[in-house]
Amino acid sequence: MIYKRGKVYWYKFMWQGKLVRESTKQGNDKIARQMEAAHRTSLAKGEVGIREKTIAPTFAEFAESRFLPWAVTIFASKPKTWMWYRNGVRRLLAYQPISQSRLDDLNGERIASYIGHRQTAGLEVSSINRELQVLRRLLHLAVDWGLVDRCTKVQMLSGERHREFVLSRQEEARYLAVAPEPLTSIATVLADTGMRPEECYRLRWEAVTWVNGRNGTLLITHGKTAAARRVLPMSPRVRAILELRWEAAKKPRDGWVWSAPTRSGHVEASSLKKQHRKAQRMSGVPQFVLYSLRHTFLTRLGESGCDSWTLARIAGHSSIAISARYVHPSHDAVLSAMETLGGHNFGHTRKIENLSGESSKLLTS
Repeated sequence: MIYKRGKVYWYKFMWQGKLVRESTKQGNDKIARQMEAAHRTSLAKGEVGIREKTIAPTFAEFAESRFLPWAVTIFASKPKTWMWYRNGVRRLLAYQPISQSRLDDLNGERIASYIGHRQTAGLEVSSINRELQVLRRLLHLAVDWGLVDRCTKVQMLSGERHREFVLSRQEEARYLAVAPEPLTSIATVLADTGMRPEECYRLRWEAVTWVNGRNGTLLITHGKTAAARRVLPMSPRVRAILELRWEAAKKPRDGWVWSAPTRSGHVEASSLKKQHRKAQRMSGVPQFVLYSLRHTFLTRLGESGCDSWTLARIAGHSSIAISARYVHPSHDAVLSAMETLGGHNFGHTRKIENLSGESSKLLTS
């Protein structure tokens, strides 16, 4: 039989009590069937024997010689993603039961022992899950590249705390009242535009247009996916903040909006950690991360009656399913939609004429 794994077909069958499984390295099912038939015929004629199973490399060998070079090449334009992979691999390599195991010997028991090891070290569920994601990606690549026939399923731990805290208007006001610059300005922009923090940090003056729309627009050029590139209208509060900053910088035509003495030249997440912790403590607002301001904005947008498609455009979501989480139609909105579909007859009586020409009343509900 043939089956598809990733973009290529594999075949497997039993021969003299032994399982034969090989990749065709082809994306065409007809060619894959022909290759399976040719292999069966060769075995029957005695032209070939059962091929010896290739010895799988150890985790350490594969990670250092193939996986990390792949990550460097693929994510050359996204250094933070590359660092995420690199750091995850380093944590996994430090645990010998994982690093010294051959890829086809990595089973659920060894992965569970790694999880226990990291929990003993005091790591949060979210941190362990990030490392497990790296492990899962590495194993899937080993399968796709034909180094192993199959890999064990890597399951994420439950109980991860998501960034879904929503600030009330009062909490937002208390937080902004005590936050110092540039945190107060950045937090305001995040709360009024729904940008991802990284998108806000990388905002440039050439992406700010003062004449488009009612209060001007912001062009987002950097983001997680292609959908992240979008144009956002500025609120009056955002325009006032950026105008003051623009004038204080002597109206530059280009450059970083949030310039800072960092390696990148602009504000980074680490630049605001101390200010954020101090502002939380002084305001008495429950602990949250700056990303929660984006979640707060999108939640408010959904509650205002914005549809999923428009919300996805504003948020830069690559999938409408993500945006649908913020949209919760009220009972009145459902009734209004039904009335629009049925015209003005919904809930009223209307007259219909029977075949004899006599009119009668029909009650609609």
